[in-house]
Amino acid sequence: MEEYVIDIDAENKEIRKRYRALLRACKPTLQKGDKQQIRKAFDLALECHKDMRRKSGEPYIYHPIAVAQIAAEEIGLGTTSIVCALLHDVVEDTHLTLQDIEEQFGKKVARIIDGLTKISGIFDPNSSMQAENFRKMLLTLADDVRVILIKLADRLHNMRTMEFMARHKQLKIASETSYLYAPLAHRLGLYAIKSELEDLSMKYTDPDTYKFIAKKLNEKKAERERFVTDFITPINEILAEQGIEASVFGRPKSIHSIWNKMRKKSIPFEEVYDLFAIRVIIDTDDDKEKTECWKVYSIITDLYRPNPDRLRDWVSSPKGNGYESLHTTVMGPRGQWVEVQIRTRRMNEIAEKGFAAHWKYKESNSDSGLDNWIQKIRDILSNSEQSALDFVDDFKMNLFSDEIFIFTPKGTLVQLPNGATALDFAFEIHSDIGATCIGAKVNHKLVPLSHTLQNGDQVEIITSSKQTPKEDWLNFVVTAKAKSKIRSSLKEEKRRVAEDGKEILERKLKSLKITYNTDNINKISNYFKFPSSQELFYNVAKGSIDIKNLREFVASEKSEDPNHNQFQAHINGLVEKINKKEVDTILIGDDYQQVDYTLAPCCNPIPGDDIFGFLTVNDGIKIHRTSCPNASKLMANYGYRILKAKWASSKNDVAFLTGLRIVGIDDVGLVNKITMVISHEFNVNIRSLSISSNEGIFEGNIMVFVNDTQQLDNLIINLKHIPGITGVTRFEYES
Repeated sequence: MEEYVIDIDAENKEIRKRYRALLRACKPTLQKGDKQQIRKAFDLALECHKDMRRKSGEPYIYHPIAVAQIAAEEIGLGTTSIVCALLHDVVEDTHLTLQDIEEQFGKKVARIIDGLTKISGIFDPNSSMQAENFRKMLLTLADDVRVILIKLADRLHNMRTMEFMARHKQLKIASETSYLYAPLAHRLGLYAIKSELEDLSMKYTDPDTYKFIAKKLNEKKAERERFVTDFITPINEILAEQGIEASVFGRPKSIHSIWNKMRKKSIPFEEVYDLFAIRVIIDTDDDKEKTECWKVYSIITDLYRPNPDRLRDWVSSPKGNGYESLHTTVMGPRGQWVEVQIRTRRMNEIAEKGFAAHWKYKESNSDSGLDNWIQKIRDILSNSEQSALDFVDDFKMNLFSDEIFIFTPKGTLVQLPNGATALDFAFEIHSDIGATCIGAKVNHKLVPLSHTLQNGDQVEIITSSKQTPKEDWLNFVVTAKAKSKIRSSLKEEKRRVAEDGKEILERKLKSLKITYNTDNINKISNYFKFPSSQELFYNVAKGSIDIKNLREFVASEKSEDPNHNQFQAHINGLVEKINKKEVDTILIGDDYQQVDYTLAPCCNPIPGDDIFGFLTVNDGIKIHRTSCPNASKLMANYGYRILKAKWASSKNDVAFLTGLRIVGIDDVGLVNKITMVISHEFNVNIRSLSISSNEGIFEGNIMVFVNDTQQLDNLIINLKHIPGITGVTRFEYES
C-alpha cells in the first residue's frame, strides 16, 4: 500500500486561504466585534478537529469552513449562524461539551448547536432512527429556524463531497436528501439549494439517467445560447427605450426537473421544450415593484404571444415561503414555448436565498409567512401521539404542495396546500370546528366534507354538536394539522371502547377456563394478527371477535403450525446473520445463496439494474431498484434494514418481469406489429397487455419477461423503429 504523504505547510496555507474567503463572504453582515467572534470559533474548531480527516484524506476543518461559507454566501446568514456552522460538529465529535460552548459563546449559540448535534442513544428498534432524528431537528426549528438552515448547508456540502463514501452510504444519504432535505429547502424558499440537492441525489440514486441528461444538455449548449440571445435582444432594446433598468438572462433547468418532465409526460429528452427559463430582474424602488413587473409583462407579451393558461401571479399573492414572481409562458421566435420569470432584485434575493434569510428572528415580524409556517410545525409537533414515520410522511406531503388561497365568509384569507378539502379548511380555522363539521357551503353552494377546494373559493363551515371525527376522514384530508387532530380523536375514542372490550374479553376467557394474563393476551393478539392488545380489546368490544373465534384459538394452540414457526425462525436467523455481518452482499440469481429473497413488484428489478435489499418484517428480503419510487422512503426511514445486493453474473437464462409504456399514433395493425417485435424477433414472453386508444392516440402498458437490462434496451430501440410509435419507456409501479 503506497504511503499517503501529507504536506502540513501546504494544508495550513489552504486553511488560511479558505478562512479568508469565508470572511469575505461574511462581510455584508459584519457588525462591530463580529470578526473576533468568528475568529474565536474558527480557532476552537481548528484545535478540536486538528487530528481528524475526512474520507478524502483532507483535513476535517475544510468541512466546517465550507458549511459556514454556504450559510453566509448562499443563504445569507449572519454572524451567530457562521459561529454555529464552524462549531457544528465539535460537541458530537470531540471532547468539548455544550457547557463549554455556552461559557465561551453564550446561550443562543449553545442552543443552536444542541439542535445541530445528532441524537445518540437507542431508539425503539421498530421505529426509524432517521425519522426520529428529523423530528428532533424540527423541534429545534420551532425555537430557531437557523438550526435547519445550517443543517441544510451541512447536508449540501456533504452531498457535494460524497464521492469518497461507500456506495451503500451514498445511497442512504442521497435518498434521505431527496425525501426530506430537498422538500425542506423548497419550503424555506431556498430554490437554488433545493435544485442542487435534487440533482446531487439523482447523481447517486440514478447515475445512468443523470449522466445521459447532463451529456444531452452539454451537446446542445451552444445552440441554446444562440436561441436565448435571439430571444432576449429585442426585450433588452425595448426596456432600454422605456428607461427600465433590468437584467435579462437564460437560466438552465435542473437535471432533476427535466427528468421529472420526461417521466410524467413519457417523452424523450428531445421533446422537453423548457430546458431553460428566461429571467428578467428589475431594479426598482419597493413601492413601484408591482407596477414595474406588470409593465415588463406587457412589453414581453407584446413581443411574444403568451399562453393564457400558464400565467402565475405570485406578486399579488406571494407563496407561503415568501416567493414572489410573475411567471408566463410565451411562444418564442422559433415556434417553441419559453417560460419567462419576471421579478425585482429584492424578490430575486428572497427566491435565491430564501425567505428565512430575511427573517430577522424578531417578535415584531410575527405576521410573516415563515412565522405562520413555523407555528404550524409547532402544532404538528405538539401532537406526540403520532409515530415518527406518520409524522415524516404527513410533514413531507405538506412541504411539497403549492398553496391555494381560500376566503372565509368575512373575507379573511386562509392559505392551504393544493388539493385541500372543505374539512381541511374547517380544521385550519379551529380544531373544534373541524371535529364537529358536517358540511360546507362553497361559494354559497352546499358541498360534502370531501369537496376539493379551488383557488379563490369562499367557504362557510356547517357544524353539529352531534358530529365526531370518523375513520374515513383520513382518506380525504391533506393537511398535517387535520390528520393529526383526527388521529388523536379516533385514538381517544378507541381507547374508551377498548376499556369496555377488555372487561368483555376477561369474562369470555373465564368461561373458556383460560387464565387472563399478559402472555395469553399477546398470544391471542398474534393469532388474530392484531398489532397490539388495545386493537384486540377494541375488536372484542365491536363484536368482531366472539366466543367461537376464541375456541378456534384454543384449538390452534393445541396444534401449533410448524411452517409459521419455521419461517419466523428463518427470519430471526437472517436478522442475526446480518447483525453479525455474516451476510454482507446478497447475490441475486445465485443458487448457492443462503438467504431467501423476493423481487419487489413495485419496481420489478432485472439483471443490470442497480439494486439493494430491504429486510421486511414478515416477507424476508425484498430486492428493489435504487431508482424505485419507494426506495428513497425506505432508505431515508429504515437505513438499518438496508442490505447491499448485486446480480450474480452466472447464467443468463432466467426471465424477469418488467413493464413497458408505449405511446403512439393509432393505426391499423399497430398491436400486431408490437407483439411481432416482442414475441418473434426477441423471443420474449408477454405476460399482460392493456391498451387504450383515445382520439387517435394509442397508449399501451405491456408486462414482459426479459433476461437483463441489455435485452430490454435492445427491445425498446426496436419498438421505437415501428412507424407511428412516438415513445417507449420502462415504467415503475408506485405504491
